[in-house]
This record gives sequence, structure tokens and C-alpha cells, in this order.
Amino acid sequence: MAEAAGPGLGYEECVRPHLDYLYGVALRLCGNRTAAEDLLQDALLRAFRAFRSLRDREHPRRWLTRVLTSAFYDRVRMELNDALHRSVEEDFDLFDKIAEEDPFPYSDRVHLDFLELFDDARILEVLQGLAPQHRVAVILAYVYGFTAREIGEFTGRPVGTVLSWLHRGRKQLERELWEHAVSHHLIDRGAVGR
Repeated sequence: MAEAAGPGLGYEECVRPHLDYLYGVALRLCGNRTAAEDLLQDALLRAFRAFRSLRDREHPRRWLTRVLTSAFYDRVRMELNDALHRSVEEDFDLFDKIAEEDPFPYSDRVHLDFLELFDDARILEVLQGLAPQHRVAVILAYVYGFTAREIGEFTGRPVGTVLSWLHRGRKQLERELWEHAVSHHLIDRGAVGR
């Protein structure tokens, strides 16, 4: 998507075209509208204070994403520390689990049937189960298409760390999707665990 801001533009002209995008990222990170609005307000205030440091006003989206990500990290700092000590079940594989449990015994597209159980609201709910750093990496990479290098720039972490977050985040997401489907009775409980 082309960015509308240009050189010499003021703060409002530079930021306004990206508000919907920033709100979307904030909503996915926070999981609810109230927290997303608070996060966006915080990020916009930070961006306003640091606006003079923005060199590339033709492409402010990356800078704004970095500011928003930083504001999110500050809000979940305690949760980040807890997540460092949380283990991730690395051997869980959603596609193997679906094949083993066969929750759609009459389907010849069982994996797609499973994924179609999740609308946007359910995905938002499931994403909240991921550790914050994994959630940031998964959302920025798989929803917004940022590279590991770009995510590393936003978060101030090496590319190798971001790749590890993406791997662990995918594993967590697979586990959370399965557990959500079972706990919310989205799949045939009689079929699961046979």
C-alpha cells in the first residue's frame, strides 16, 4: 500500500493516513477495543513527542509501528518477564493432532474445515494466549507481512531472536487453536479423543 505522507508534512498529516492501520495492529496485540484505544493513544502521544526525530516522513508506517510496539512492550513488561520462564510445548503439531483426532470424520478437507471454525473474533481471542513477544512477532509477520529483520528493528532484538519468537509463536498458536476449539465445543467432542 502506498504511504500518503511526504517530506515537510506536519505530525497530523503524516500520521492520519495510518490511524486505521495502527488501530488494527493495536487491536490484535491487545485483544479488545478499550485496551487497543489506550495503546494507540499512548503510541500517538509518544510519536508526537518524538516526531522531530522522524527522518523519513515519506514512509512513516515503519516508524509508527516501532513506536506502537515499544508502547505495547512497556505495557506488558511484567508479562514479558513471566513469558521468559514459560515453556512452550515444541512437539505439538496442529496438523498431526487434527489427523490423529479426526474431528471431521466425513470431511476430505479436514484441516481447512478446522481453520474455518475461527472467525476474526475467535482469532483475536486465541492470539491473547500467546506470550507477548511471540504475539508481536506472529502478528507483524503473518498479518502485516513484515520480515524478521523489520520486526527485529521494531523490537530492538536480533533477527535470530525474532526467528525463535516466530517458531515458538507458531507452536503456541497451534496449541491455542486446538485448545480453544475443544474448550469452546467447536469440534465434535465425541470424535476427539477416540
